[in-house]
Amino acid sequence: MSATEAADAARRELGAEFEGQLIGPGDSSYDEARALFNAMIDKRPALIARCASPGDVSKVIAFSRAHDLPLAVRGGGHNGGGLGSVDDGVVADLSLLRSVSVDAGARTARVGGGCTWADVDTATHEHGLAVPCGVISTTGVGGLTLGGGIGHLTRGYGLTVDNLLAASVVLADGEQVTASADENAELFWALRGGGGNFGVVTEFTFQAHPVSDVVGGPTFWPIEETDEVLAAYREFLPTLPRNATGFFCFHTVPPGPPFPEEIHLRKVCGIVWCIVGSDEEAEQAMAPMLAVGTPLMHGAGRVPLPGLNSAFDGLYGPGDQWYWRADFVDEIPDAAVARNQEWNEKMPCWKSGSHIYPIDGAAHDVGPDETPWAYRDTRWSQVIIAVDPDPAGAPALRDWAVGYWEAIHPYSAGGAYVNFMMDEGQERVKATYGANYDRLARAKATYDPENVFRVNQNIQPAA
Repeated sequence: MSATEAADAARRELGAEFEGQLIGPGDSSYDEARALFNAMIDKRPALIARCASPGDVSKVIAFSRAHDLPLAVRGGGHNGGGLGSVDDGVVADLSLLRSVSVDAGARTARVGGGCTWADVDTATHEHGLAVPCGVISTTGVGGLTLGGGIGHLTRGYGLTVDNLLAASVVLADGEQVTASADENAELFWALRGGGGNFGVVTEFTFQAHPVSDVVGGPTFWPIEETDEVLAAYREFLPTLPRNATGFFCFHTVPPGPPFPEEIHLRKVCGIVWCIVGSDEEAEQAMAPMLAVGTPLMHGAGRVPLPGLNSAFDGLYGPGDQWYWRADFVDEIPDAAVARNQEWNEKMPCWKSGSHIYPIDGAAHDVGPDETPWAYRDTRWSQVIIAVDPDPAGAPALRDWAVGYWEAIHPYSAGGAYVNFMMDEGQERVKATYGANYDRLARAKATYDPENVFRVNQNIQPAA
């Protein structure tokens, strides 16, 4: 079936019963609808089905299966490897499922499968609450959650999946079910880190926490001081109380406000702080690191959590070329410090860099087999981000990211946070899930034995 035939067939077969929008290659909105966050990935699906209800999702799954067309599921579209789309197949686009409702008394939030974290942050902040999120508010809720979810609130409140109470799921056979600790418990287990392998989540129910304003923002040091600053940070961060965190970063200072002009385009290492507490508590928490080296800028201040979570949005918007590599990290020895400095001193363009996220604190309260996230005892998750608006720079991005990763991978714990991975092959997926992979494969055989949901970091159904 050609792309044109698929779109026409969908209109005939789904017809008036489909509540959302059906977009094919012949439609004027097609190029806009198929565009991905990562412009390095260019895919041309045969059909983009913007679903307006769980029933729409069921119909799209049935259509793709009836015509033997590969199916991708797109929430926020932020996936680095472009796995929210598929060439010559069907995209179940959830962007119309954008509702958020908050029960302030119960401290819960019900979130549509097409929401971004900006939607959630806005709704929960009105009630002085927050759900553990990532670090960029344009990220889709579905992708971040199903992969685990690390970010500003991980040390205090755990991974995003540790705060998932229930999920409304459309399975591969079109059945609509609820997954929770009390209902379809094995499916609930698999969803909390197993990615989009088990069904399409049309609504999430989260536990929220009393977080409103935080003390957040960056402190930057000259990249030449990496040996002193990162060596101090690796010992300092785990000693902080859980209400305080800060991820380590390597960046080039953006050439604009709010950054002082005298440090524009200067390569730096730094910490992006997030502290839930009073100004005095925050100052006390940050003080030991501020005494290290010679900070070029200290920009931490009181800010609403949605403001901190959206601080990177303008810098890292859609349409850039991206290439990612990642690892879990137990320790950061001196040799790894040196390699990080070496490779960040030769970033291929000013938007590139690296982040090292703490995943201790509350994330360590959950056992390694209680969710698919197998690396509960590791301390860090590092991601290398090679970013450039210019398509001509794509080969240099790839070469730098892979070279950097190869240089520091010997110091890693082995697997990587699934949301930071490109399309890196089955062995890499297995390494990420470790001892939990076999259980995930059995769950896959139960809920998706024909591997309908395979356009993802795929878990093969157990034989």
